[in-house]
Amino acid sequence: MLAIHPNILERDGQKAFVVLPYEEFVRLEEKLQQFEDLKQLRAAKAEEVGEPTASLDAVKKELGL
Repeated sequence: MLAIHPNILERDGQKAFVVLPYEEFVRLEEKLQQFEDLKQLRAAKAEEVGEPTASLDAVKKELGL
C-alpha cells in the first residue's frame, strides 16, 4: 500500500485542496501510470484472444537464429 500524508486545505469551510509532499506525489503518479499501463496491457491481451501464436523457438527457427 502506498503511504501518503495529505494536508487538506479548506475554502469557505469546505475541503477544497490536497497538498502532498513532492516525493509522495511522484510515487503516486508512478503508481497511476503503472495502473494505466496494466489496463492497456489487459485490453490488448483481450483483443488477441483466439489469435494464432508462435513459440519463441519457432520464431527463432523461422528467422534462422
